[in-house]
Amino acid sequence: MSGIAGVYHFDGREALSADIERMTTALAGRGPDGAGAWNRGAVGLGHRSLWTTPESVTERLPMADREESVVVTADARIDNRDELFRVLGFGGRPSREVSDGELILAAYARWGERCPEHLLGDFAFAVWDRRRQTLFCARDHFGVKPFYYHRSPRVFAFASEIKALLCLPGVPRRLNEVRVADYLLPILEDMEITFYEGILRLPPAHTLTVSPEGAEPRRFWSLDPSRELRLGSDEAYAEAFRELFTDAVRCRLRSAFPVGAMLSGGLDSSSIVCVARRLLAEAGGARLHTISAIFEDAPECDERRFINAVVAQNGVRPHYLRGDAITPLTGIDRVLWDHDEPFWNLYMYMHRGLLETAHHAGVRILLDGFGGDGVVSYGTLRLAELARAGRLKTLATEVMGLSRRLERPPWTIVRQQVVGALTPEPVRSAWRWLLRRNEPLWARNRTLKVDFARRIGLAERVEALLDGRSRSPRTARESHWRELTSGVNAFGFEVFGAAGAAFPLDLRYPFFDRRLAEFCLALPPEQKLASGYPRMIARRALAGVLPEEVRWRGGKADFSPNFMRGLLGLDRELVEDVVLRDPSTIEAYVDVAALRDAYRRCAGRGVQPEALAVWGAVTLALWLRRTKLGTMNRRGDLR
Repeated sequence: MSGIAGVYHFDGREALSADIERMTTALAGRGPDGAGAWNRGAVGLGHRSLWTTPESVTERLPMADREESVVVTADARIDNRDELFRVLGFGGRPSREVSDGELILAAYARWGERCPEHLLGDFAFAVWDRRRQTLFCARDHFGVKPFYYHRSPRVFAFASEIKALLCLPGVPRRLNEVRVADYLLPILEDMEITFYEGILRLPPAHTLTVSPEGAEPRRFWSLDPSRELRLGSDEAYAEAFRELFTDAVRCRLRSAFPVGAMLSGGLDSSSIVCVARRLLAEAGGARLHTISAIFEDAPECDERRFINAVVAQNGVRPHYLRGDAITPLTGIDRVLWDHDEPFWNLYMYMHRGLLETAHHAGVRILLDGFGGDGVVSYGTLRLAELARAGRLKTLATEVMGLSRRLERPPWTIVRQQVVGALTPEPVRSAWRWLLRRNEPLWARNRTLKVDFARRIGLAERVEALLDGRSRSPRTARESHWRELTSGVNAFGFEVFGAAGAAFPLDLRYPFFDRRLAEFCLALPPEQKLASGYPRMIARRALAGVLPEEVRWRGGKADFSPNFMRGLLGLDRELVEDVVLRDPSTIEAYVDVAALRDAYRRCAGRGVQPEALAVWGAVTLALWLRRTKLGTMNRRGDLR
């Protein structure tokens, strides 16, 4: 993790060093190991460094070629370094002397705007091309690295965080009410929108070529939902998964500093820890630090049985956080500053607590199992495929197995996974039309103000965003593809990345390796769900690596009781200040009477849907109070 920033004036104005310095100062948390700047004429680039890899310690960004015809600033970890080194050549220099930024510069010199197609890893970068007078920007395949930008007829500016853009003169500070509605609903499929009008996100797997004539976006990679992989046996699939997953972890262990890993006791985090521990031991490296939450006062949330099984294999240094000693709104002012926007994640308080624990342990790189469920896939829509094919005996076996693993009645599983998928599409389409006629999609949050939703055309927006996704997926692979391409993933990376920058930590996600995701999507459905076990491919592949009780565990812990206790306990005064005493910052967007009713039901019974509505409204209100946006928006820009 590092910080990048830059400006390009289309009207010929000089890019001021003071502007670049303001931007890099705003990004100081992302890079405590130094700042760099480059400006010539109308273009200026900035960088903040967080040393993580061996090559990053001597890297100086922004970096130019000898003629200063091409200049790059980058927040990147490039994983296919050996391949690029062979193809590009560096005059006999050892690879340890070539930084990731220099690799990107050489890749651009060789392939131009197609260079991201040749890169593996996590990256956000911008390349100034003096000859073409273009600024070429790119963001990695899944959006692990953030990239925000502002464009007007006079200027283009970009940065790793919104706050770095807001410190520039000319960048408006106006609330985007459409994003407010998205947040309250919630719907996170728009991969460009932010809470600020005029500030956008570059979507994952996209490039943006900027010049005075315009800004041209291009998608450089996409997952193929039609590809299916066929190997000879279960063992062959398991071996292929094990090799890819091990290499995904290995790539993310490249570090000159101590490495840690989240360890919840679940299948995903435990898989990462067990593989990383082995790789570090084989390399003769330091022990892996593990970071776990434990719950003394909320035993229903506690996963120590599984955490201890992993730790007992030795080779790790465990660190623990009392998850029940912090609350959802702990340090909320600092959290909102770090994130620049409201965040939906109910468990961000625990995530930040774990990050702080890792920081105090001396860790700079932290492996995280985020997205493992979606990348490997539960594969439960295989049940509908079995029913459609008339394989009723296998269907019954899988349903009964899932029922035991998930502790749900068999009929519930059939209703959720089979009946809807087998209903003819014309019937389902007519049913959806009838539902929307009586109640628009946005009414899923009954605290959303009706006239606000109508004013911004929310019903039409939801229809457009969910185009093609509102119908139920027909196959397990289509369901898997939807999960991998959902806007929730990029939003999650941005939220987690902002939290990581606060400590600062470089968060790395082995499951979101492009090669692993492509492999898992192409797997036959029986490799994802078999014998009632979701994610069977991972369970088979990690035999002898994972403790058996973790490898064959069923569900996972539910942390909502701890969330509810914190929100309605120590956080109650702050929640009631927003909901009962002063809801003025959100009354233009939220039906206050409905919100209060939801809160009373939530406080009385701890009902989860009501808690979600209350959480969204409260976090939005606190952010609007802090930024002084909201209803003041109609007065014009705020400075």
